[in-house]
Amino acid sequence: MRILNLTSIITLFILTAFSTERCFGQEFKLDNSQSTVIVHGTSSLHDWDIKAESHTGHITFKDINTGEIDKLNVEIMAESLKSGKRAMDKNTYKALNTSEFKKITFSATTAKVLSQISESKYKVEVVGNLTISGKTNKVTLKFDIEIDSNKIELNGEKSIKMTDFNIDPPKALLGTITTGDDITIKFKSIFKK
Repeated sequence: MRILNLTSIITLFILTAFSTERCFGQEFKLDNSQSTVIVHGTSSLHDWDIKAESHTGHITFKDINTGEIDKLNVEIMAESLKSGKRAMDKNTYKALNTSEFKKITFSATTAKVLSQISESKYKVEVVGNLTISGKTNKVTLKFDIEIDSNKIELNGEKSIKMTDFNIDPPKALLGTITTGDDITIKFKSIFKK
């Protein structure tokens, strides 16, 4: 009888430990090689895209079983933004003042699940601080999050105005080509253990 009780206690302890680990405190780190951040914009000549080649971040959950995010942070190296055109990149870095402000950062302050799409997929709303070129604004991101035991995938987009971050939209060819103020940031972020 004593052995049975001891076995029950050990079994209960193991189950509690594993279920607690699954629900709380799990940190996933952003996989730069599988993640994409692309900025879409317009100009008086043509539309343009610029892609972030270097970003890091992490996500943790209040309860991974329900998609409830606890913390979410992402950092992009500003000079890792590449368009494939050296002149455009140079104008971008000048507009972002990358000599002084090396990183673009986002840090969540609150998060809530808006709806459950499937067993492991949720629509989420996150409010946080977005810092670009040294200027921080509170922004709201809505995205889909898919949860696997070893991988988290976020998909979404956010439209912002450059001037909201004190950025003068870049110009080229002595001002004859002007960039539109509105940009859209599209992201697919993969986080792994």
